[in-house]
Parts: sequence; C-alpha cells; structure tokens
Amino acid sequence: MRQLKKELLIFLGLFAVLSLGMHYKVWLEHPLQHLESLQGSPLGSFHPFVIVFGVYILFVAVRLGVKTVSKIVSRKR
Repeated sequence: MRQLKKELLIFLGLFAVLSLGMHYKVWLEHPLQHLESLQGSPLGSFHPFVIVFGVYILFVAVRLGVKTVSKIVSRKR
C-alpha cells in the first residue's frame, strides 16, 4: 500500500508539472475555462492523462534500468 501511494504521488506530481509547464499562462489566468475547454480539445478529453501516463511509463523504465544496473555493478564488487 505504501508503494502504491508513492507511485500515485509521483504520477500526480508529473501531472502537475507537465500541465503547468505546458499551459502555465492559461492556468494562472483562466483555470476553470481551461478545464471546460478539454471537451473540445483536438487531442481528446483524456489527452492529459494519456500523455502523463506515457511519461510515467518512461520514468518507471528509467528507474528500473538504474536499479538493474546498480544491482549488476554491486554484484561485481
């Protein structure tokens, strides 16, 4: 359960950073209008979640790769 909370926080953190990074001006000026305009987005209503999930998968792959390499290096010592 602890690991699930950690991964959920990472996902939500990525969501916040990516959404604010891409649309910071709109989020600061008209946040409710920005949320309402998701329905008419050319990328689809769920595109923020799809994009964040893709970045999260890349993030997990990098973490697993680093963990694997560190295990291999520690075994050779």
